[in-house]
Amino acid sequence: MPSYDDALRLMHEWTQSEALRRHMYAVEAVMRAYARKFGEDEETWAIAGVLHDFDYERHPDEHPKVGARVLEEKGYPPEIVRAVLAHAPERSGIEPESLLERALFASDEITGLVTAAVYVRPDKSIHSLGVKSLKKKFKDKSFARGVDREILKKGAELLGVDLWEHAAFVIEAMQKDAERLGLAGG
Repeated sequence: MPSYDDALRLMHEWTQSEALRRHMYAVEAVMRAYARKFGEDEETWAIAGVLHDFDYERHPDEHPKVGARVLEEKGYPPEIVRAVLAHAPERSGIEPESLLERALFASDEITGLVTAAVYVRPDKSIHSLGVKSLKKKFKDKSFARGVDREILKKGAELLGVDLWEHAAFVIEAMQKDAERLGLAGG
């Protein structure tokens, strides 16, 4: 299986946008945290997180199918390939089933809401973001319009947790990687 460093090189080769790279890092941070929580292989889950959108810039209309084909060709295991497909079931036709797939689906959209909420904070720091503030932003339909609230709810449901418990977990995971995510404030 290709290593995490191989996956990171592939993501950087295919993705020029710093914002998209940071999104994938955010999902990776959450996936690592969930792997630890569930006693799963952290590197496998990190690879799924850091590669889930790597093909989006080059092939937005065929994402994630192109990415899945590339990962297969490069020898990534079927569990990672299927997780990449299942994180976007409306595009791939593959519903998230395994714990890895459900965690990736649940982590993807919510990191976008968290990031958007940090960007509008006066201190621009994830360290001052709490669930109460995020909940307020969630309820404001004009805030982060691109974030599908139904997908957020479905993700938490797939993990079998309350949405706000999931949100707190995501915030904490992202706080631990705040510098890399550009969310440390300043």
